[in-house]
Amino acid sequence: MWSGCRRLGARLGCLPGGLRALFQTGHRSLSSCIDPSVGLNEEQKEFQKVAFDFAAREMAPNMAEWDQKELFPVDVMRKAAQLGFGGVYVQTDVGGSGLSRLDTSVIFEALATGCTSTTAYISIHNMCAWMIDSFGNEEQRHKFCPPLCTMEKFASYCLTEPGSGSDAASLLTSAKKQGDHYILSGSKAFISGAGESDIYVVMCRTGGPGPKGISCIVVEKGTPGLSFGKKEKKVGWNSQPTRAVIFEDCAVPVANRIGSEGQGFLIAVKGLNGGRINIASCSLGAAHASVILTRDHLNVRKQFGEPLASNQYLQFKLADMATRLVAARLMIRNAAVALQEERKDAVALCSMAKLFATDECFAICNQALQMHGGYGYLKDYAVQQYVRDSRVHQILEGKNCQRLISSLQNGGRIAAFPTVSVPMPPGPQGPVKPCLSRGFLLPPSVQSCSGRGLVHKNSSSLESRASASSPWVGIRSLCYCPFPL
Repeated sequence: MWSGCRRLGARLGCLPGGLRALFQTGHRSLSSCIDPSVGLNEEQKEFQKVAFDFAAREMAPNMAEWDQKELFPVDVMRKAAQLGFGGVYVQTDVGGSGLSRLDTSVIFEALATGCTSTTAYISIHNMCAWMIDSFGNEEQRHKFCPPLCTMEKFASYCLTEPGSGSDAASLLTSAKKQGDHYILSGSKAFISGAGESDIYVVMCRTGGPGPKGISCIVVEKGTPGLSFGKKEKKVGWNSQPTRAVIFEDCAVPVANRIGSEGQGFLIAVKGLNGGRINIASCSLGAAHASVILTRDHLNVRKQFGEPLASNQYLQFKLADMATRLVAARLMIRNAAVALQEERKDAVALCSMAKLFATDECFAICNQALQMHGGYGYLKDYAVQQYVRDSRVHQILEGKNCQRLISSLQNGGRIAAFPTVSVPMPPGPQGPVKPCLSRGFLLPPSVQSCSGRGLVHKNSSSLESRASASSPWVGIRSLCYCPFPL
């Protein structure tokens, strides 16, 4: 069985080299149309080539085995760190590579062609290292970041809880200050790397309800009171373990708090802005590899005496997949540049790019499996693993079924798109207005909507605390409206 997987890995390992050869020929082809190096400068092309080569040499030949045996490839990730991929956008004075958000997207897309699951974990690790680097004091930066950048130590991001997913600001894990320690109690759910990671960047409640009561604390593996749940059995992402992280009177030094008390939610969301670009880039890599594998399959597979590639319907399908791939890549890179430049529209663009790219790239992978026919459903063919590994990208970093429409503005206040006046027929309670999250209509008594339900105009809850003179409607970070058109 494993000999077949190794042959599969060798075949997939030829992917980047095959692409480069096609680029060098200069003739117009599918591969040249989806060339991921288009628009990059020479330096970016160089580290893209390094990432593609690493993916082909170290990851692709092993991805099937890592998936089926659920192996966490520590040694391979440390090799990646030797190339600078352990702290891609961490500052250089603490061992990072100091690259831009666009550079980071290019690297993760290339690595994900070799193993999407492993690259996704590397992206989460990078996000944690960046959060400590950006919001930690000098002592914290120099203590935690160097071993994270070399991946001598691994990091996990702990925000989600059993009762708070999209509604992250309602988290319940508490951190009560006692002398020079915080005593943590509670649990986190669906944590990538849990049990294997050494550093846990934990969002916990040090104050009152709502986002301003949340702080960010680093908990180190081995701390008394820190334990882990069972290893979850997942559809994909099997090269990285997922467990609950449990705190039972877990005493952590106050010195491990990142930023000030009450700043944790801001830190968490700023981390996720880049995290959405990273995960979307991993989806790009999976989709890119799937398109190439499909092209090769159509050229080899014959039916009715001709290669499937001669079928015009399948040609159209492949062209559509290529179009979606390029559109997603452009959207991600545009958002990455906006985030790097700290533009006002960066948060919205990151959310839009994540939404669009993860949806479209999964559709590409799924279509690729379909075009492989029965072979696509076999684990000897890599396309099914790209489907399984990319599916979860539509769920994490903000579920795609709940449209992200908010941004942190004016010192951390949550704001949404302004109400838009359009001619609408009167509803049962008077005129209705559109919710921009999914194209639903809201009754006039409703101020806004959130993942927890509707917020009425006379509500004093967190969602409606925006300034009365402001055109913005205050809501939580994720919005789903139950009123269909």
